[in-house]
Amino acid sequence: MNVYGEQSEHRPSGRAGGRRGHRAKSRSRRILVGGGALAAVAAATVAVSLASASQYGASRGTERAVFVQGNELHGNTIHVFARDGQGKLKPVGNYATGGRGGDQVDAPTDSLASQGSLVYDKDSAMLLAVNAGSGTLTSFHTEGTQLQRRQILDTGGEFPSSIAVRGKIAYVMNAGGKGSVQGFRITKKGLAPLQGSFRSLGLANEDIPRFDTSPGEVDITPDGRNLVVTTKGNNTVEVFPLKKDGRPAVAEPVVNTSAGTVPFAISFDSSGSRMLVAEAGKSTVTTYQVRRDGKLKVLQKPLANGQEVLCWLERAGDFFYGGNTGNSTVTGYRMDKHGRLALTDKVGLATPPSSASQGVIDIAVTGDAKFVYVQNATSGTVDGFRVERDGSLSKVTTVKGLPPFAESGMEGIAAM
Repeated sequence: MNVYGEQSEHRPSGRAGGRRGHRAKSRSRRILVGGGALAAVAAATVAVSLASASQYGASRGTERAVFVQGNELHGNTIHVFARDGQGKLKPVGNYATGGRGGDQVDAPTDSLASQGSLVYDKDSAMLLAVNAGSGTLTSFHTEGTQLQRRQILDTGGEFPSSIAVRGKIAYVMNAGGKGSVQGFRITKKGLAPLQGSFRSLGLANEDIPRFDTSPGEVDITPDGRNLVVTTKGNNTVEVFPLKKDGRPAVAEPVVNTSAGTVPFAISFDSSGSRMLVAEAGKSTVTTYQVRRDGKLKVLQKPLANGQEVLCWLERAGDFFYGGNTGNSTVTGYRMDKHGRLALTDKVGLATPPSSASQGVIDIAVTGDAKFVYVQNATSGTVDGFRVERDGSLSKVTTVKGLPPFAESGMEGIAAM
């Protein structure tokens, strides 16, 4: 078993090296380490207490924070922001994950080309982050804006890029090589590999995948009965029915052809009975029912938003918000009591676009569904918005100075 015995760092992060336009020259130096066969899955736990840089109008343990993954190639970090009651953010510290960030081949704005690379789980108070360049997963215990008890685990594959948590089970999606999923149990002591949960996705990527052929997201249905993966290049939504203990009940996934082109992000409605999939090809969202046998039933055909390259989709109460990276806009959706999805604005804009907020990628929603935070990869900023009664978004804050997209860039955001 490999043990990471180094002291966890708490320091300002450096930006990814290099300039835009020089991505290809340095790619040969980006070598993934870690991963490997499932039999070699190893966990490393460093029981360290990481001191917070400062407090922001609240005592330790107050659940108001936003976490941003820097995805730095030389050393991945979590940038922590305290959030006040009006949704404004203030930086309070950076925490090293103990792994390295990654950058998919020819990625246009989003280095990991996925949703869910940084996940906060309220029930366990854990923050989970992928280290795509190291083939590892890092977990922290959160206490307000403080991150403690860092744990690093091998993911069993190459280029981990998405995480799903449901109850006491977590899954990581590896985007490189053939692609795979690996499960973990959430225990009082941290994460533990779930033996017998590893499954291949049967893809044909290099260890560092192309952004357009890598899988987009892994998620677990709210009832815990199915594990879902979107594959952009194959244009499929693949489902592994799960046993009660969280292990896949089948050796290979149930393959469903996507109703829209280039399926990317996954979200579920408030009832948990409807699954929404964002499709980048024509910026559409399809609503499905996930049956127990892993087959999908289309409940509502692809709904177009009139924007460009919809990739990310998150729920805030009865609203959903999608990030359109092609033209740096955010679209709002409303779902009625009958499960019918519609745009909150006829032109597909939940908030006016901003020339200072370019490269819209990942989105996070606070637990009370009152605030939405959007990563702008090209600008190196995060915008915070208040959710209005009609589903429109009103900007309340912008934080600057995060790792912008160049040779890599920030990707992954979570809120509490």
